[in-house]
Amino acid sequence: MAIKHLRVAFASQFQPGSPARLIEGEPLSEPGGDYEGLQKQMKRLFNSKPGKKYGRFSDDTGESPFSAWLKDYLEDRQSFASLTDRLFKQWQDLLTGSQEEHQGHLMLVHEALADSEVIYLLIIESDSALRFDGQQALDTTDVLSLSRLNLAVRIEIDDWKSDQGSENYLTLVHARGTGETGDHFIRLCGFTNQVDVEKETLTFLDAVEAFAKSSEPEKAGEVRNKAYEFCKEQHALGEPVEIEALSGYLDEDQPQRFKQFASETAEIPESGVLHPDHRKVKKLVRIAGSGGGMSVSFSSDLVNQAIYYDRDNDALTITRLPKALREQLQRYLEGREES
Repeated sequence: MAIKHLRVAFASQFQPGSPARLIEGEPLSEPGGDYEGLQKQMKRLFNSKPGKKYGRFSDDTGESPFSAWLKDYLEDRQSFASLTDRLFKQWQDLLTGSQEEHQGHLMLVHEALADSEVIYLLIIESDSALRFDGQQALDTTDVLSLSRLNLAVRIEIDDWKSDQGSENYLTLVHARGTGETGDHFIRLCGFTNQVDVEKETLTFLDAVEAFAKSSEPEKAGEVRNKAYEFCKEQHALGEPVEIEALSGYLDEDQPQRFKQFASETAEIPESGVLHPDHRKVKKLVRIAGSGGGMSVSFSSDLVNQAIYYDRDNDALTITRLPKALREQLQRYLEGREES
């Protein structure tokens, strides 16, 4: 990873109807050092964020001109400084019209990777911290939050500009509770949602489950576990699931077997890429449910080994209780007997 260009602006709006305050930093080229460290941490937060959305730039460049400005910059028709001047000014205008308070740093990063280039646009929040001032009196100060990232977008430049014309070159983090500021951020980056994550999650689960059932009984659990592990690793990298890569991971001896099976039994996109929600994919390896004062969760491998379900009586029998649970039950029952 190497940062080619980076620029930050601090924006705040505490009086709706009044102009938002904007403080722009200088554009930096290959800043290195602490800037690389900060961006690395922001990427960790970005990649680990659940519920990301995938899409493309809006065609309405009048309302969301960022894509047009970015294209001019990438084609050397304007400088990075000019691009960010325009972007920061639009952010200020959007916040000026906001009815909600906001403060935070807007950071645009152009990053060169080993085999591609990406752009990140992020809102970096602040935390309040205590310190001793020059007179050794306790004081409060603001520091950058290295544990929260609620608004951010990643642009895969090669996918956007390629002849194939990928439709999902934007990845958006838009956390709940971001309110009007979140809406303004989506307008700023011009994001249009193209992927139904819930539908693709169901497609992924159905394809893997059907493939597991078609495998030898002793191999079914291994298929589910490997599919879940692959999906989890892709999530950690911030990448979607490529069916061909998953197919090779599930069966090294016959790397095309799952791909062929999925293409015949599921609605796989032409791109061969799915964007499953990794939280729901966990259903492949764990069975869980709650209600009526109970919460139960266990590995699916334990069914008919240590956990037995009686459908006729709707009863669950658990053997080989976890030690901690057994001790809690014993203490509880002993306490009731004494009272």
